[in-house]
Amino acid sequence: MQQLTHEIRRAEFVDTGGGKRAFYVVPVGEGPFPSVLVFQEAFGVNDYIQGEAKRLGAHGYAAIAPDLFDGKTIAYDDQDGAFGMLKALTDDGMLDHTRAAMRFLDAQSEVRRERKGAVGFCMGGRLAFLTAVSEPGQIAAASSFYGGGIAAEQKRFFDPLLDRVPELRGALLLIYGADDESITPREHARLAEALSTHKKRYCISVFPGAPHGFASRHRTAVYRPDDAEEAWAETFALFDRKLR
Repeated sequence: MQQLTHEIRRAEFVDTGGGKRAFYVVPVGEGPFPSVLVFQEAFGVNDYIQGEAKRLGAHGYAAIAPDLFDGKTIAYDDQDGAFGMLKALTDDGMLDHTRAAMRFLDAQSEVRRERKGAVGFCMGGRLAFLTAVSEPGQIAAASSFYGGGIAAEQKRFFDPLLDRVPELRGALLLIYGADDESITPREHARLAEALSTHKKRYCISVFPGAPHGFASRHRTAVYRPDDAEEAWAETFALFDRKLR
């Protein structure tokens, strides 16, 4: 169902404690609003990620994007810089940022405490899955845009997470581009088999002709606007069912 556009009351970086920060967006009104965690690509909480948090705000959600790079952003053409930042991250460290952001949400009077959502892109797509299995009592729905490494046969930057599937309790949407050479159909299949074996609620949505990063509107070489909007419509359909 198409949501009315909400005005945004607040869109700014906030202190989430322990030297951590996040980009926080909340619509106009007293709420309480359902909330969604927004997880960055390997380039930081840049204008694109801030824009996606604002997209959620315009649809009536409180959104928060943990800043895993502590204020640093990487240019899209600086792959070496992005890889260097990735190598410095750990699952425990990313979850520390995530839990700090969740505590911040829980302290806001305008935010509903139960049934949070999560959405992420690339490494953030994997983190959306990791958060869903690590905090199953809080995450009711997660949308992973081309989250690589969840069901990889070999470790990339982070360990595969296939063995964590039994811990999932919320609904899961997995979005992939059919032309994404970094996430093969075999990886889709391994994850689907594990999710089905453990009787989880999930959907895999594959976009023909779409490469990795196809929803990132600042990456003109790979951006596919029609596919991106359709993927977001599927994401909002999931969130509207599970979080409102």
